[in-house]
Amino acid sequence: MTASAGRTIDLRVDPEADLEPVVEHLRRGGLVAYPTETVYGLGSACVDEGVRAVRALKRRDRGKPLIALVESQDAVQGLEWTPAARELAEVFWPGSVTLVLLDPRRIFPEGVRDGRTGTVGVRVSPHPVASRLVRELGAPLTSTSLNVPGEPPVTSADEARQILSRLDGSEVWLLDAGTLPPSAPSTVVDCSSGVPVVLREGAVPIERLRCVLPETHERPTD
Repeated sequence: MTASAGRTIDLRVDPEADLEPVVEHLRRGGLVAYPTETVYGLGSACVDEGVRAVRALKRRDRGKPLIALVESQDAVQGLEWTPAARELAEVFWPGSVTLVLLDPRRIFPEGVRDGRTGTVGVRVSPHPVASRLVRELGAPLTSTSLNVPGEPPVTSADEARQILSRLDGSEVWLLDAGTLPPSAPSTVVDCSSGVPVVLREGAVPIERLRCVLPETHERPTD
């Protein structure tokens, strides 16, 4: 479909296509499938309606909050930034490092903010489409991998269409950037306490994190 049909915008043909209709769709609580530096993501504006819709479509476990893509560290100064978190953001953002921070002011809605820990996972994406979408939205964008639970994440727009059909995502708009290069998921680092803890090692290995913060350690396994 074309952009005017309100469902798919082909960014392979026109990388600078107008995203304002997509932004308005998000502001109305709609969902968007979009490329990131790792995989295709599924997201909404960080509002209750959008968060509920993403979680319902993905059948997301209540114990697994969504992460939020943000424009910059300055855009979420209301979160509790530890010195370690600021250092990691300075070095690795934009990039494939998700930082988990406390949200004492409840800036983010439940489902993005973890109801048990009061934390939020945030990242600045280096992908030009994702970063542009966040910038034009002027607010954080929720992000979860676009896939059927238990199956691999999606790395091409063709796969995205198939998954949206299987998930009954007929109202989800798709930003088609073709096929993404292979990549591990983002590395997730919990910076909500004094010492950074790697919850998931991904595209950025723990050794690189330790070059910046030698005290970084991995979460103990059971």
